[in-house]
Amino acid sequence: MKPWEVCTWRFPDAGEQPAVLLGTDERVRLKPRVCVILCSTQRAARKPEVHEVLLDEADGLDWETLCKCDVVYAAPKTELVKHRGSVTVERRRAIAERVIRSLGLAGL
Repeated sequence: MKPWEVCTWRFPDAGEQPAVLLGTDERVRLKPRVCVILCSTQRAARKPEVHEVLLDEADGLDWETLCKCDVVYAAPKTELVKHRGSVTVERRRAIAERVIRSLGLAGL
């Protein structure tokens, strides 16, 4: 399990959805919980909003999918299943930027 991998997790109030792992290699390796963000299982039917990034087959998903960067969850590693792939480098930067902006960290 590594940062930027896409797995499946049962999100509270959202059910089983793709999850992008965030953090450092060391944190993901050592901690029992990892930070993840939710991606919709629905095929994207609209353009991403300011807090979203569009992922697709290059990232291990079945189709264009909205990844929501405004909420970070702490998921037990034991509950992450079905490794799907890894987010492309270009989209990693977009996700990081939107997480920082969405959580209000850019203004510090």
